[in-house]
Amino acid sequence: MSEDQPPSTQSFLAKLSKQFFHTPLKSNYELLQSLKEAEENHVIGSHTRSIIEGTMQLENMEVRDVMVPKSKMVTIEHNASTKALLDIMIKSAHSRFPIVNSEHHKIQGIVLAKDLLSYLAGDKRSEFNYKEYLRSAILVPESKTLGSLLRDFQQKKSHMAIVMDEYGEIAGLVTLEDVLEQIVGEIEDEHDLEEDNIIDFGDGRYLLKANTPIEEFEEFFSVKLTVDKVDTVAGLVISGFTRLPDQMDEITLQGFNFKILKTDSRRIHLLEVSRQAQPKEM
Repeated sequence: MSEDQPPSTQSFLAKLSKQFFHTPLKSNYELLQSLKEAEENHVIGSHTRSIIEGTMQLENMEVRDVMVPKSKMVTIEHNASTKALLDIMIKSAHSRFPIVNSEHHKIQGIVLAKDLLSYLAGDKRSEFNYKEYLRSAILVPESKTLGSLLRDFQQKKSHMAIVMDEYGEIAGLVTLEDVLEQIVGEIEDEHDLEEDNIIDFGDGRYLLKANTPIEEFEEFFSVKLTVDKVDTVAGLVISGFTRLPDQMDEITLQGFNFKILKTDSRRIHLLEVSRQAQPKEM
């Protein structure tokens, strides 16, 4: 132990070392408490703690919690022309595109924007034959954990997977970025800033950015909420819990069910929202 460290830090490091290497932790809660104490004693920073907590949460989250729903997917028809391909790629600003055969409701594979751009840079005059560049698509169930999906991405050297529902139909897609954001927080670019705060998942479920203003929420759902000194949906949810909720916690407030999809030690990031089921009249 370095003599330059203050006694409080030395004693904490000794305790932490003993806890990790001599006394097995009995639960994730104990580990989280140890991380909190490590941050308070300035052994690790808040960002480091957030990353560790995010990594731990991967095994508790499923693909359905972070996927892009089918209604929001940007796909390309298998018989699209080179011009149509280029137009879609430019408009969406994505880098990977599922090629679909709508007639048979099948995903044929994934095409990368860089392959088309490389082809066009060669001054080719014939139509772009996507089949020569087609990459196989990973198919995963909605219930797959993000931890398992991350391992699949690493092993198969892929950045995108197609999500299938229990009937074998396309439910959506999920990317490596979607998984990494659960660890390091939101990875925003110019395109992300244009996305809606509320996304319809279908089946009465909505994906909601926690910092969505109350007024926008009310306008979207055509409701009037009773709020006191809060400006965002995150504030409303926290006031209902009277604490910062944990990931996957749920609460029902003013006719809506809120499920915490992404949070860290400081704030809520992402919510799943659905209307509270109304009791059937007898």
